[in-house]
Amino acid sequence: MVFEKINNMTHQHQSQRWKKLLLNFAASVVFYTSIPLPDVKGLEFSGVARLAPLVGLMIGGILGLFDIGIHDLGIPILTRSALLVSLWIGITGGLHLDGTMDTADGLAVGDPERRLEVMADSATGAFGAMAAIALLLLKTTALTDIEENRWLILMAACGWGRWGQQLAIACYPYLKPTGKGALHKQAISSYKDLLPGLLLLICLSGLFLVLDSKRLLLALGMVIAGSAIATVTGAWFNYKLGGHTGDTYGAVVEWTEALFLCVLTVL
Repeated sequence: MVFEKINNMTHQHQSQRWKKLLLNFAASVVFYTSIPLPDVKGLEFSGVARLAPLVGLMIGGILGLFDIGIHDLGIPILTRSALLVSLWIGITGGLHLDGTMDTADGLAVGDPERRLEVMADSATGAFGAMAAIALLLLKTTALTDIEENRWLILMAACGWGRWGQQLAIACYPYLKPTGKGALHKQAISSYKDLLPGLLLLICLSGLFLVLDSKRLLLALGMVIAGSAIATVTGAWFNYKLGGHTGDTYGAVVEWTEALFLCVLTVL
């Protein structure tokens, strides 16, 4: 009888943990994407940054399935890549791209004291527009040069971009007292919060070895390139601004994704 009660309590505890994890993942999807979900009550957005790499893998998986589908229709690779990048923006609602444009406008200001003020302005300036054009060109052309395993590479790009965001949250100060980004700073409190996403992305790269044992160089290259680009991107924005904001978190995601794809064209 005692063992039965213990088993029931353990089962209830595990059920509650899984329910909480699913609710947290749903909150992350709602926060980071424009994917429509059923109305779910009790969503907490304070910890969404912890699951950002997992959301990235989901976004990359959707893009990969879309790419496979339009490939079967006989659509040429350049057009496929352009459609993929367009869907990419649609899935995220342009959230990170908007942050990239605001960041570019802020960095273009010569006076460091005014940069945050310019970034907070919703109007897009010339430098923001140029940054967006450069990003979209880099992603489209890089994807055009990548012909094999595109679904896996898309998942890796989206995952590393969001792990870079986590790294920036953990390592550098947040420059605003309020804002959406402040939630992220509370969620990622130590380097331990970076480990689940890192292990997930390393396992994803290991899939290359499962699919083809001769792809060791590519698998290692993905891990090295992804982690290095994510680290350097966040460090660069910190160097220019003395910290991060919600806009720069988005810029880290976008530039990590784009540069990662460019490096993968070589590998």
